[in-house]
Amino acid sequence: MAGRHSRTRMFSSPAGIAATAAVGVALAVGGTVGAVQLTSGSAQPEQAAIEFVPTATPSSPAASSPAASPSASASPSASASPSASRSPQAASRNKARTAAPKPTPTAKKTTAKPKVLESGSCGASFYSDGQLTANGESFNPNELTAAHKTLPFDTRVRVTNPSSGKSVLVRINDRGPFIDGRCLDLSRAAFATIASVDVGALTVRYEVLG
Repeated sequence: MAGRHSRTRMFSSPAGIAATAAVGVALAVGGTVGAVQLTSGSAQPEQAAIEFVPTATPSSPAASSPAASPSASASPSASASPSASRSPQAASRNKARTAAPKPTPTAKKTTAKPKVLESGSCGASFYSDGQLTANGESFNPNELTAAHKTLPFDTRVRVTNPSSGKSVLVRINDRGPFIDGRCLDLSRAAFATIASVDVGALTVRYEVLG
């Protein structure tokens, strides 16, 4: 009766009934140790689980720390190196460069004939002696010169022999001839170009060129 009374007394307490039920459930699920942790309080295990989750996630502060950011960003070695980007230019620079051809100016040939200021026919002779000409030059019978009464000095005159078609271009540097019917007195060399000096004189066609 005494033992039965004490057993009835223990089970009749609400606190004892709750503790007995909790111990029974804990033993059925996880053993004695689990029951002790559940009965002692669940505040500390929950706090430890909360602290462990942030440290384990990829978005932790350590992943985005300043020390890790330089390695995560593109380093100079990872970007395109200068030698790799300039390799096509270096290949083109190795080729021999040739200067651009300069345009060569084409010389225009002037086909314009000298302008004839005066023309006519008259007698012409030659002379081979003389010291000075009327313009002060030393007379040279081997040069293509002539004497005229009025034409300015250094005037160019084309003299043509109508019989042969030969012509010579002379420069006026002297005065003469002073014989009627003659308008030109050629140097020996000029007269020999259009006719034989044995003739002495002949009728020529002259053209005063401008």
